[in-house]
Amino acid sequence: MTGSRVVALGHYQPAKVLTNDDLAALVDTSDEWIRSRVGIRTRHVAGPDEPVDALAAEAAGKALAAAGLTPDDIDLVLVATSTAVDRSPNMAARVAARLGMRGAPAVMDINVVCSGFTHALATADHAVRAGSATRALVIGADKMTEVTDWSDRTTCVLTGDGAGAAVVVACDPAESGIGPVLWGSVPEMGNAVRIEGSPAVFSQEGQSVYRWATTQLPPIARKVCERAGVTPEDLAAVVLHQANLRIIEPVAQKIGAVNAVVARDVVDSGNTSAASIPMALAKLVERGEIPSGAPVLLFGFGGNLSYAGQVIRCP
Repeated sequence: MTGSRVVALGHYQPAKVLTNDDLAALVDTSDEWIRSRVGIRTRHVAGPDEPVDALAAEAAGKALAAAGLTPDDIDLVLVATSTAVDRSPNMAARVAARLGMRGAPAVMDINVVCSGFTHALATADHAVRAGSATRALVIGADKMTEVTDWSDRTTCVLTGDGAGAAVVVACDPAESGIGPVLWGSVPEMGNAVRIEGSPAVFSQEGQSVYRWATTQLPPIARKVCERAGVTPEDLAAVVLHQANLRIIEPVAQKIGAVNAVVARDVVDSGNTSAASIPMALAKLVERGEIPSGAPVLLFGFGGNLSYAGQVIRCP
């Protein structure tokens, strides 16, 4: 067995910004109503000419550049998304094509909705440690505005579009920087978050998700830290799925990471599903808010009422 670590990150968001005042012109809402309930001020919206794979490729290109690698150096591409329109070719194959990859990389999509990125990162970690891959590109990308019901004020105020990417490489086991994953789900409550129908539309049972997230997830997140051999007090940052601020803040507080920077990218980006964790992490690193090598808790949760988390060392 070898080790694995994250060596670089990248993120991308469309140029168009939708404000709360813009939404107030569409549905019965207001800036005050939205901020007080979910903490969101703005979100980015992709246009018709910006499919999910285009968002993903932009973030991936930045991550590769930061790692000093070319697309041909990659032998595994994983794309976490729940907003792919077509069944084949999958998003990973389309991203590989957009990047001009050669050399037969493995290409797989992973759909675990909001916790997709942390599931995909764990999958890449397992593949690299087992010797099935040496350099992996792990991407979370979603175009949530394409599945948004713009007449539903309880959900249209949440969603945004974007992508985040990480480069994972093999390393000496002593230098490993990705901790053990803890993942699971609550199948009997899986319908609490849905993207279904034709055309597909996002809907959720907001109160059920809120109660589950704020009561059930903090002890699981603390167990993630325990598996990694760190205490919550050791964490330099906590990057939760950017669902809404009323979930992020109480969950982070209950975890007990009193010394950690808590990612709040949801304020400016909205809920971008699988993109939210890598995008928020990439921004914290870009701004220099996390020291290189410091422990960071990544914890995704949401659709299917699935969750997955791991502690990584900041690149």
